[in-house]
Amino acid sequence: MAGPALVLFVVFAVVPLLGVVVLSFMTWDGLGDPVWAGADNWGRTLTDPVAQNAMRLTAIVTVVSWIFQAPVALLLGVFMAGRQRYRAVLSVLYFLPLLFSAAAVAIAYRALLDPNFGLGSALGIPWLSQDWLGNPDLALWVVLFVIGWCFVPFHSLLYQGGVRQIPVALYEAALLDGAGRVQQFFHITLPQLKYTIITSSTLMIVGSLTYFDLIFVLTGGGPGNATRILPLDMYLTGFRSYDMGKASVIAVVLVVVGVTVSLLLNWLSGANKMESQMEGV
Repeated sequence: MAGPALVLFVVFAVVPLLGVVVLSFMTWDGLGDPVWAGADNWGRTLTDPVAQNAMRLTAIVTVVSWIFQAPVALLLGVFMAGRQRYRAVLSVLYFLPLLFSAAAVAIAYRALLDPNFGLGSALGIPWLSQDWLGNPDLALWVVLFVIGWCFVPFHSLLYQGGVRQIPVALYEAALLDGAGRVQQFFHITLPQLKYTIITSSTLMIVGSLTYFDLIFVLTGGGPGNATRILPLDMYLTGFRSYDMGKASVIAVVLVVVGVTVSLLLNWLSGANKMESQMEGV
């Protein structure tokens, strides 16, 4: 039964990945014949100030995205897991960003943040009228906010489903023992959401290594290189500078980092032991 899926995975994932690895050792402009370059591409990429800055920005985006998105998504997910009708209505509003494409969101925010014709100018608020996307000190933080606005609803949905799987008997027993809502949250909800947190964090961190369309439309990597993270650097290097070998090196780095982080989180969480969280319940 798994055979056809495995064949498709090998053909469309493993084979292209091996091709990228081979291409990372070649010089190719995308048109002529690839020429073997050995480790020259790797040396040029790892010592390139632009690529090093892209790696630094990618690390910042990954860490800050998780710090911002994880607690917000967790709290929203717990809130939306309630059975009250008003929470169901708010849940629909929270999920609206999931209906829009990243390109549409980027275009909308570019219009809203325009210093001359955007939201600040329309409302007459000088603080909102500054050049958010044209200021190198502000652009990256604006991008991080927009990323959070787009993806927090998805992770909230994961947490909502996880909370609703927790046996109500645990909360009833804690209530009889005099535990308040805060104590129930830290001693029941969080421990029972262990694997949900690991799954969400893995998707969040690995997903941070693939952000492209939203940032490309929102800032194009600018101003300067202020928002040029690795996926965008890979595209610009390969399809703007026509240096496919160097772009392939960046692609391999992204794959290695993503796989390493996923395996590390899986190992640290103990999820590979397939232990049940409901044992003893």
